Amino acid sequence: MKKVKAIILRTAGTNCDKETAFAFEKAGALADLVHVNVLKKDKDILKSYQIMAIPGGFTYGDDVASGKVLANELKSSLKKEVSSFVKSGKLIIGICNGFQVLVKMGLLPNTTSSGGLNTEATLSLNDSGIFTAKWVYLKKDKESKKCVWTKSLPEVIHMPIAHAEGKFIPRNEKVLASLKKNGQIVFRYADSTGTLSGFPHNPNGSIDDIAGVCDPTGRIFGLMPHPERHISYLQHPNWRRNDPDDSTMGIGSKIFKNGVNFARNNL
Repeated sequence: MKKVKAIILRTAGTNCDKETAFAFEKAGALADLVHVNVLKKDKDILKSYQIMAIPGGFTYGDDVASGKVLANELKSSLKKEVSSFVKSGKLIIGICNGFQVLVKMGLLPNTTSSGGLNTEATLSLNDSGIFTAKWVYLKKDKESKKCVWTKSLPEVIHMPIAHAEGKFIPRNEKVLASLKKNGQIVFRYADSTGTLSGFPHNPNGSIDDIAGVCDPTGRIFGLMPHPERHISYLQHPNWRRNDPDDSTMGIGSKIFKNGVNFARNNL
């Protein structure tokens, strides 16, 4: 069986890299933790991977804005390599701080598929003004059929969040309309029934309750919740009350499996 290789990009302040690597390994991939400085010294490293993940944390202390420094670093030092990675049809996932990085780089939402790394949205301070860590319900958007990472997921899932700057804000109404038209909104915050209900179910005030989006190809995916923290059903706070369909997996593991399986079959 073909082995898929995933690069887990890390730098100062990254703190979810090992969990993300573990999630990919459980999904059947080979996962390498690679510091951004190593990648900048040997830019050809990226060519040997089919998946790039930017995990959660507080890169560079979230100075200026969450994810902004790393986003600028990647754009200034690795723009050509990252653009080539994307154009070759490979996969990228950004989780929490990684989502912030992808948005501030312009890789997401990239509604026009221009590849020019133009910023069309941001992730800003939670309306509550505080760091929020809890479990939330996510509703999979019925129009989101292109995201390769979320194939065959249930309509409503439960996943943990931990962020202070998770409010998704499109640049303008045109960008939001394009996201809807293109089916790029993957997850929205909801209650346990899948009803979009605002705060506290939407924990940060995200416009249109948006919790995760993909690019127009469905291969680049970013979300604020942490799928790597729900790999085993035992990680769920109510695991004793649940009746898991698989006694070893949490719902987050299915996201990583989808990515790995797509890469194995298509790259």
